Amino acid sequence: MLRVTDTDKPTLHLVYDMWDTMIEKVKATILRHEGKEANDQSTFYDVVYSILIDRWTKSCTPLHCMAHSLNPRYYSDEWLAEALNRVPPHMDTEIAIERNKCLRKYFLNPDDRKMATMEYARFSRRQDIFGDFDSLQDRWSLEPKAWWLVYGASTPLLQKVALKLLSQPCSSSCCERNWSTYSFIHSMKRNKMTPKRAEDLVYIHTNLRLLSRKNESYTTGQSKMWDIGGDEWDPLEGAGVLEIANLSLDEPDLESVLFTDDDDINDDSI
Repeated sequence: MLRVTDTDKPTLHLVYDMWDTMIEKVKATILRHEGKEANDQSTFYDVVYSILIDRWTKSCTPLHCMAHSLNPRYYSDEWLAEALNRVPPHMDTEIAIERNKCLRKYFLNPDDRKMATMEYARFSRRQDIFGDFDSLQDRWSLEPKAWWLVYGASTPLLQKVALKLLSQPCSSSCCERNWSTYSFIHSMKRNKMTPKRAEDLVYIHTNLRLLSRKNESYTTGQSKMWDIGGDEWDPLEGAGVLEIANLSLDEPDLESVLFTDDDDINDDSI
């Protein structure tokens, strides 16, 4: 998943389907390795499945579901025929709930939201231009963003949202934050620390960081915003905070762009 999504290419609209497909592939691989049939039970797969579902839950956000719903490929007959029990996004209850949440947040005006909902109904039910032969054929073969540019003019509100979401890449920055914490704890090589103890320390360190942001000392004093530069061991002396941005989908986190002006460096710091 990380290799596929952490690129400059737009992949936001692919995440939901990739998780669904990956879980099925993992199940088939485990059952084949154990010599079992598709309907047989596997204790090992049950454990793996619970872990995958826990991670998948974080990818089942209103934004991911909305992007998934606006990908015309997932309404094509070819995609639906690739696996059993596949349904188009507008017939999936979970996706529908999250999609409606996204529409409510995106369109604060009730009239605009109603219009966008009606446009989505026309798109998903293949009405008007969406039911033309070329439109249906291109749902499978044409790149999603190009498809909306060609056939989405009659639904301007939905087209605008689709062009934005279908152009969005993904990022592994949230994972990298945990990786940097792990590297910080393993700063000394060959420290004989067991993996379980390292995981516990990462868990504690992350919780302490989140709890510290509730204290007044986080915004004042010498320890102000102590984690703003990440979890690296290197000191931040002489660095200035240029910008603070919220870039996380999981929980609000502070990130910064740091700069050092050579003219302001003291002789003592060289």
